[in-house]
Amino acid sequence: MTQQPTTAPIPWTTIGMVVAWYGSNIGVLLLNKYLLTNYGFKYPIFLTLCHMTACTLFSYIAIVLMKVVPLQTVKSKVQFAKISGLSVVFCFSVVCGNVSLRYLPVSFNQAIGATTPFFTAVFAFFIIKKREAWLTYTTLIPVVTGVIIASGGEPSFHIFGFIMCVTATAARAFKSVLQEILLSSEGERLNSMNLLLYMAPIAVTCLLPATLMMEENVVGITIDLARKDVKLIWYLFFNSSLAYFVNLTNFLVTKHTSALTLQVLGNAKGAVAVVVSILIFKNPVSLMGMVGYALTVLGVILYSEAKKRYS
Repeated sequence: MTQQPTTAPIPWTTIGMVVAWYGSNIGVLLLNKYLLTNYGFKYPIFLTLCHMTACTLFSYIAIVLMKVVPLQTVKSKVQFAKISGLSVVFCFSVVCGNVSLRYLPVSFNQAIGATTPFFTAVFAFFIIKKREAWLTYTTLIPVVTGVIIASGGEPSFHIFGFIMCVTATAARAFKSVLQEILLSSEGERLNSMNLLLYMAPIAVTCLLPATLMMEENVVGITIDLARKDVKLIWYLFFNSSLAYFVNLTNFLVTKHTSALTLQVLGNAKGAVAVVVSILIFKNPVSLMGMVGYALTVLGVILYSEAKKRYS
């Protein structure tokens, strides 16, 4: 009698990493929303600057001092220029995402963010001439249709917030395609943690003058607000720390599972973030909005399956 093969149990460390990744992802998103709307801290560029400063500090501690992952060095000025270009695009996407949270509820923000595969496919087609199977492109129809339906049924729809959120989503997709082009050779490729180590300080350099010019006297205003409510300092510190741990746990989950598993978990994470945000912020959600978001997530799942089958 042949014994049926048994599926190996998922290690508790992997489960813990996934939980930490979900917690940091959803936590930073909800805390961003709370600070930028409910708390009234209306400075998304400065908030992004805090995030990137924390990523710079924690990346140095984790890689250079604690050696969590081996340090990869930048080997040429050309490679540094490529990393700088990626950093500017990454920085732009985060700022636009934070700006959109001032005007849109987290649930709608996540619905738009789920269309990243659509923009990635479009950029890959036009920039690097990467073509997918026709069925893969067909699965993008419900992705876009779902957002259109969700937009029509969103009680808190705001045109500027919508534009910023779409721009942030497109910029994230553009960054992933750009990264594939710029760091494609074996000698230039960096893992995500080392890439963040070099990108974060460049982002700080870009964000500092932008903050001073576009959010005048934000440091003085923040100090005044902190004097009235010291919790603001702890909110900013905790929020910025979470921004780094999003990247760290993302890297660890990918390392211990796979990029495809991360994609599937990411789809579920978006749905969890939507439910949690509605429970916390109690923003109104219409039936049409829920149907639209569900259709978008379904389209993303079908897209992932089609890519897996036809790659």
